Amino acid sequence: MTLDGPAGPPPPFDHELAPALRIINEHLAPDALADPDALAAMGEASALMDPPTDETLARDGAFTIEERAVPGPDGAPDVSLLICRPSSPVPTPAIYHTHGGGMVLGNNRMGLVEMLDLAADVGAAVVSVEYRLAPGTPHPGPVEDCYAGLRWTAEHAAELGIDPGRIVVGGASAGGGLAAALALMTRDRGGPALFGQLLLCPMLDDRNDTPSSVQMAGLGVWDRASNNAGWTALLGDARGTDAVSPYAAPARADDLSGLPPAFIDVGSAETFRDEDVAYASRIWQAGGRAELHVWPGGFHGFDMMAPHAALSQDASAARLHWLRRLLAT
Repeated sequence: MTLDGPAGPPPPFDHELAPALRIINEHLAPDALADPDALAAMGEASALMDPPTDETLARDGAFTIEERAVPGPDGAPDVSLLICRPSSPVPTPAIYHTHGGGMVLGNNRMGLVEMLDLAADVGAAVVSVEYRLAPGTPHPGPVEDCYAGLRWTAEHAAELGIDPGRIVVGGASAGGGLAAALALMTRDRGGPALFGQLLLCPMLDDRNDTPSSVQMAGLGVWDRASNNAGWTALLGDARGTDAVSPYAAPARADDLSGLPPAFIDVGSAETFRDEDVAYASRIWQAGGRAELHVWPGGFHGFDMMAPHAALSQDASAARLHWLRRLLAT
């Protein structure tokens, strides 16, 4: 989806989210990743942040937490999986979680609390993958790490108490892009079979040329400059060229048929709005199933950064309702 004419003014932020965003921007500028030195500093800072502990993730015994090293892609290091198994009767559904962080930041505990919120309600396990980050590991390393972990999870489903026929891939931002890429890879490689894809404000298109990317330049969280930096870290000089694989940028896929049911959501006031709307539309055009939500006035990651806002509560509820309906089929 390219920009056919001049973009209008940016859509307004939600009245409840706007004050929260002002505070967020005091610590996180929209273009924070555009400066390589700032990117390095953010990487160091994220490494020092306290991730949720096993005790926190266990939720007073509701989940059993285990970390395992499993075989990675051919010739690559092992992949670490953080396996959170519920006390529900087995076999359970599972969410295979790919974390966010613009392809350059994060670990397999990032965003996991929110995934466990969903899993706890539906009695699902969560398996969260630790993939190598760009620019140290460019494409295809990160997505191949995720695929290797997914394949191991499906092959060892009985051991883990997971129903291999009800595995949903899910993630936010870059993690949403990786989840979408996994859906394409599993279709094209003949498995493992997926039951659904939960794509939260997914990062899908390296071309960075949509109206929303232009409208939101310098605004919100993760603007066009940061997006350019993230994609360049992953793809190098190939970014924006015809050489980019759909397994790196799912918006590049020519064929979106044969994919598992998708939930896609995004804020109206963020860079990824138009690429995410276009992806949902193309799934429908290919005869597929997709549920799309565009949250009015939402900035990138608003629900995680301002979880008590009414719009954030609505977004969380919509994801849970979709997951319940999906697993009831």
